Amino acid sequence: MFALRSAIRSAARRAGATAAVIVAAASATSTLAQTATTRYPVSGEQRQTADQVATLGVPLSALAPNAPDTYTVKRGDTLWDISALYLTSPWRWPELWGMNKTDIANPHLIYPGQTLRLVRGDTHARLELVDAGQAGDVVRLSPSTRTVAGDRDAIPSIPNRLIEPFLVRPAVIAPDELDKYPRIVATQEQRVYVGVGDTAYARGISDERVERYNIFRPARPLFDFDDERRRTPLAYEAFYLGMAQITKGGEVATLRIRESTQEIGVGDRLIPVSRQPVLAYVPRRPDQPVDGRIISIYSGLVETGTQSVVTLNRGARHGMQVGYVVALLDTGATIRDRTVTPNEMVRLPDERIGAMFVFRVFDEISYALVLRVTRPVRVGDRFTDPD
Repeated sequence: MFALRSAIRSAARRAGATAAVIVAAASATSTLAQTATTRYPVSGEQRQTADQVATLGVPLSALAPNAPDTYTVKRGDTLWDISALYLTSPWRWPELWGMNKTDIANPHLIYPGQTLRLVRGDTHARLELVDAGQAGDVVRLSPSTRTVAGDRDAIPSIPNRLIEPFLVRPAVIAPDELDKYPRIVATQEQRVYVGVGDTAYARGISDERVERYNIFRPARPLFDFDDERRRTPLAYEAFYLGMAQITKGGEVATLRIRESTQEIGVGDRLIPVSRQPVLAYVPRRPDQPVDGRIISIYSGLVETGTQSVVTLNRGARHGMQVGYVVALLDTGATIRDRTVTPNEMVRLPDERIGAMFVFRVFDEISYALVLRVTRPVRVGDRFTDPD
C-alpha cells in the first residue's frame, strides 16, 4: 500500500481537558484516504485540542520514571507496550507523537526495526523517529511513498492474537434474537452428540447463499451486576462449538461438521460465518465519563489476570467505543468499624489495580482485554475513566 501523509493528533484530558485521538488523511480524493478517515474518525473538538498540544508533546511529569532515551521497535511489540515504556498513562501514546502541526508520524504505522528517540525539553517531551542507517539522523516526517504488505506489517495497538477468537466466532446474542438463529434438530444416526466429519440436520436456514455456519450454544445469560434477582438478562454468551458446511439445502438442511471444539447436539444454534475487523485504534481515553462493572470472565473463571478477556456491563447504548482504555478498580469491601460504639458499617475506598482495552462492543455489553493488573480480577470489579 502507499503510506499516506497523515496527521494523527491526540491529547489526554488533564484538569478537565478533553482527551483526543485524531487521525486525518491528507488526500481527500484518495479512496485509501477515505477508508482511513472512516477507521479513524476526527471530531472538531479533537482537532482543536490536538492543535493546542501538538507542538508541545507531553509534560515531563507524564513520562515513566525509567523512560529510555532511545528504543528500537521489535516484532511482538504493541503500541500499548511502547506507551507503558514511555508514559505513566499509556493511553496517552499519540500525544507523545505531537511533533508539530504539519508533519507528524502516524502511530498506527510503526514498524519493527524503527528507532524512537525521546527528546526532553525544559517542561515537555516528544518522540522522534530515528534513521538507524544514518548514524542517528532524525528523519523528516514528510509525505513519501512506501511499498509495504499492508497495515499488518505495522505493530498493533494490542496483542491481536488474544482477541482473534472473539472476532471470528459468535460471542453475544441479544435475548430477543435467540429464536431467529437456525437450530440443529437431528444428528447422524440419532446420536446424542456429533463431531468432525459427522452429519447433522438443521431447520430455519433461509439464505441458501450462505454455505458455512458457526455452531454455538447459548451457554449462559449475562446479567447486570445490580440485577440481584437475575430476571432480565442483558445478553446470552454464545459458547462456540465448531463450524459446519451446508451439503444440501431445503426445509431441513443437511450439514457436515468441519470443525468442532466441543460435542455438538440437538438444540445447538447456527450463525453465518463472519469476521469482525481488527481495528488499529491507538488506546485512548473515553470521550465521555464511563463507570460500570465486570459481569463475567470468559470461560466462567472465578478470577483472572493480565491478557484475559472480560465482559463489561456497558455497551454502545452507553457510549462505549472500540479503543477505549478504562481503569480497573478493586471494589472496596464493607467492614464493621469497631473503633466506635455502637459499631458502624463503612465501605472502604476503591483502589486502582490496572487497566483494560475495549475491543468489541455490543448494544448492552462490551468485551475488554485486561492489559495489566496488580492483583487478580474478579466479577464485580469496577471500571471507570483512567487518570
